[in-house]
Formats: sequence, C-alpha cells, structure tokens
Amino acid sequence: MLSQAVGLKTECPLHPEGVGQHSPGQRPGSELNPSGCDVAELPRRWTWLIRGFRRYFRRYVRKHVRAVRLAKAGAAFPPADEPVLVVLNHPAWWDPLVGIVLSDAFAGRDQFATIDAAALVRYRIFGRLGFVGVDSTSFRGAADFLRVGQQILSEPNRVLWVTAQGRFADVRVRPLALRSGVGHLAARLGRGVVVPLALEYAFWEERTPEALARYGEPIRVADHPELDGKAWTRLIEERLTHTLDALNADAMSRDPGRFTTVLGGSAGVGGVYDVWRRVKALFTGRRFDASHGAEERP
Repeated sequence: MLSQAVGLKTECPLHPEGVGQHSPGQRPGSELNPSGCDVAELPRRWTWLIRGFRRYFRRYVRKHVRAVRLAKAGAAFPPADEPVLVVLNHPAWWDPLVGIVLSDAFAGRDQFATIDAAALVRYRIFGRLGFVGVDSTSFRGAADFLRVGQQILSEPNRVLWVTAQGRFADVRVRPLALRSGVGHLAARLGRGVVVPLALEYAFWEERTPEALARYGEPIRVADHPELDGKAWTRLIEERLTHTLDALNADAMSRDPGRFTTVLGGSAGVGGVYDVWRRVKALFTGRRFDASHGAEERP
C-alpha cells in the first residue's frame, strides 16, 4: 500500500541542470539529474482541451447539483508566489468535478491532480487534462508519486490536488486515516503551501444536493522545517479534520448565507409539476421561481 511504501529511501533531488542527460534503460520521456535519478515526466497537457472540458464539466455539475458553495468562514487563498498542495477528503464520486469548479480560484496557475493509475490507463485523455496516475498498491507506485509530486511542486506557479484518503469515506468517519504519502511529499518540498480542503454533499430544500466546500488554514512548508513525513501526515490530517468538522456544522445549519455560491445549479422538481407551476405563474402575472417552497412573485 502507498502508506507502507513511502518509507523507502527513494528521494531523488531535482536539479534543473540535469535535464537533458540520458542513459541506457531510462524510461522514455524522462530526464536524469546529476545524481542519476529519473526526473519525472509530467503530463503533456492540451490547453484547448482543458478549456473545453472545463466548460463541459461546469455545465454538467450545474445540471446535477443545486449549487457549489464555498464557506465564507474558510481561510483565504495562499499567496501566488509558492506552489500549492491541495489535500482533500474523498466523500463521493463528484469530488474531481467539484474540484474542477473550485480550481477557478487558482486561475492562471498550472494545475495537476492525482488519479488511480488503472483509471488513467482506461481514460488516457485525462492525462492531457493534467491528471497524474498513482498506483497505490506497489512500492514503485509510491516512489513514482513522490517523484512526480516533487517535480510538479518544484515550480511556484503550480498546484497539485490530492484526495489523500485514497478511498471513498463518509464525512463523519474519524480519524480520516490519510495515506502517509502526502505527508512524505510535503516533507520533501523546499517551499510551498499545503491547503486542506473539506468537501461534503447535503440535501437541503431541493431534489439535487448542495456541493459544499471549505478551505482550511494553509500550512507553509517553510514554517515546519523540522517535520518528517509521519509528522507532516499527522499535521495535515489534524488541519483537514478541523476544517471538515467546521464544514459539517455549516452543512447542518442549512443556511446558504454561510456560503458564497461559486456555481448555481438546478432547482425545482422538474417534469409535469414544474410545467404546471410555470403556466400558472404566466397566467397570474407572477415571476416563476423553480426552487422548492418558493412563492411566485409579481
């Protein structure tokens, strides 16, 4: 498992002057640094494809959720002059799509996200969108995750999104049991910011769910030079747990006023019922509001 494999001494320092060196048996497309270690090959992203998929996914999310909402009480975004490691919990299948919507906050940066390696083999187009395959079942996969993560976060304008639980887990489960790979990655960074991001899906007044998110307090790598991988994992899990607890309370309040609406979605029952309500509003001269319980207003 990834949490076991990250203990391997596989760290390879990243030296830009090593790019361009090659050796027999080297993996195609990779480079060597002066220490003889492979420098990870990053996905060759297609900008036009990313723009198209972002528009498609936003429409898809808008159609299937009531709204994507971001807690107002969450932390501010980190400065733009350092790489960012966003660490999420993993409550549902929707997480990558909601993450794409939330990634607008990092517009202008080069963004990458992890995905199961087997899924990337089936859906290779995801590689062109910036997804990086992770094999959590082998030592080699763990080493690859650390190497690729270091390479991505070696530049200040990059963001890496990681669902660190490595499996679907209910938002009420404690402890979160994060895979320790994310902590070992943070320990290997020379600079950067780790940002906890809590996600939850709740049904309030509509047939479609509320996609709720809250950013936790950023953790600057430079402020914790003494932490090893295990200590980093504990710190990240503690911050993410605190952020998720706060989001749980926001969700239970059922108060949209606690959130900023990032993306409005669908409302109403749909079908014949909403057609009748719309006709009724038209003939009575009132404005039609599809949301549940709303009264048609003049």
